[in-house]
Amino acid sequence: MKPTDNLHKKAANLLVSCGLKKTGPRLAILAVLLEADKPMTQEQIAERLDPAAPDKTTIYRSLMKLVEHNLVHLAYIQERAGYFETAHHCRADQCHPHFTCVQCHETHCLHETLIPDVKNIPSGFIVQHRQLRLEGICADCQKLSANGKDHEK
Repeated sequence: MKPTDNLHKKAANLLVSCGLKKTGPRLAILAVLLEADKPMTQEQIAERLDPAAPDKTTIYRSLMKLVEHNLVHLAYIQERAGYFETAHHCRADQCHPHFTCVQCHETHCLHETLIPDVKNIPSGFIVQHRQLRLEGICADCQKLSANGKDHEK
């Protein structure tokens, strides 16, 4: 699945808006994340890139540069794997919440769900970023269970 030219143009505009060079790896990674519109691991991103894609080290360095410039967020870490997504649905201090189904393992972005302010932070602590990941059973898996069908992964 190759990202469209439109996604590459959007990725190029994002890079320019942050003063970053439009390198091939950055453009390709941003285009993949824009197309997916959900958090992805570095490995999942690499699978969607062209066969002539950059190596794992270049992908990782590009992701870190995009995170540093707030174009991409490390949305959460699950089983020691970082999940990245574009930051256009998030604020600098707060990423939107995510819901991960414990049956099908799909993660859904909850763009319209707000994280409440945390109160009574101990003296001397400064909150710089808030993340929330919920786990449970998604609507599709609930329907499958109600119909007496097992979910196939």
